[in-house]
Amino acid sequence: MIKTITFACMHFSIAFGVVYLMTGSILVGGAVALVEPAVNTVAFYFHDKLWNRVQQRRQTVSSALIA
Repeated sequence: MIKTITFACMHFSIAFGVVYLMTGSILVGGAVALVEPAVNTVAFYFHDKLWNRVQQRRQTVSSALIA
């Protein structure tokens, strides 16, 4: 979970910086920095869980083939 939180902080900062540089608006930059990374962070959390399951299944299959 710590990995997800640090990813979120990084993503919020990048999203704000990019949108602020594009628009010059702190309000728009802040709004985008709150909404887009929040959705992306939740998606990343579930993507990471799914990725770990896939890796575990591959290891199980590899172990079964070796044995």
